[in-house]
Amino acid sequence: MGFDTSDDAGVYRLDDDKAIVVTADFITPPVDDPFLFGQIGAANSLSDIYAMGGKPLTCLNLIGFPTDQLGPEILHGIVEGALSKITEAGAVLAGGHTTADDEPKFGLSVTGIVHPDNYWRNIGARPGDVLVLTKPIGSGVLFNANLKKWVSEQALNECISHITTLNKVAAETMADFSIHAATDITGFALAGHALEMAKGSSVTLEIQADQVPTMSEALAMYEKGVSTGVNAENRALIETETRFASTLSTWHQEIFVDPQTSGGLLVSLPAAQGDTLVNALHDKGVKAACIIGAVAELKDEMYLTFS
Repeated sequence: MGFDTSDDAGVYRLDDDKAIVVTADFITPPVDDPFLFGQIGAANSLSDIYAMGGKPLTCLNLIGFPTDQLGPEILHGIVEGALSKITEAGAVLAGGHTTADDEPKFGLSVTGIVHPDNYWRNIGARPGDVLVLTKPIGSGVLFNANLKKWVSEQALNECISHITTLNKVAAETMADFSIHAATDITGFALAGHALEMAKGSSVTLEIQADQVPTMSEALAMYEKGVSTGVNAENRALIETETRFASTLSTWHQEIFVDPQTSGGLLVSLPAAQGDTLVNALHDKGVKAACIIGAVAELKDEMYLTFS
């Protein structure tokens, strides 16, 4: 499987029982702390393997670094943070590459493994399914609002806790369920990634806005007028095939096009398994997991609705 449906990673069959899952991703720093930056960048990259139902095996660092502006201790801190998450994932750091850059960038190229008959795709959602999301959204606006010192320390720490949490436990728990489609929520926001799932599956995803978990103070920041540099672009990508209920204010709609870093998994599965999955995720410590909507037959070429 390649890049024809905008899946989160590629899958290459080795034999009847094994396939490798391959991906690469990197980000600019959402925080000043090098160790946390490394953790966030690693968790973000590893997430693509989990979104395919795979297990990470090896990682390569991808680093852009302004050596004339920042000292080696900063670089070491970034790699140390990343290594802590790679180790937590049960994978190994096998090397990587660093190049000079005007600003820090960090991520990983990750190779994982999956059974060639059991990997997940971001297509395959079926009418009658329910949608489960495992992490709250809102990290993009919180990081921007934090530059204005408008975000409380508690809300910022909660945000960082969410995005440094691997999707490992969530993916391992979901492996016991009939996952019809899966993706992780990152730069294209909940709406963008949900639209990819809907279009690839030729269905309508009906999301209940008040059921979508949001990070503390994120909605309040949109109400105050804060946004991100990506919101307008994300909205433009979805607007012709997405309908927002008239009861949703414009500022509330913005949370659904808020670009995420290391966001949660969004999965479509049979309605009969929805509550059981959510309860299993809660039991495993994935406390934010909840059902946020359902899958319906495609209606009037409107692939995504928020009500």
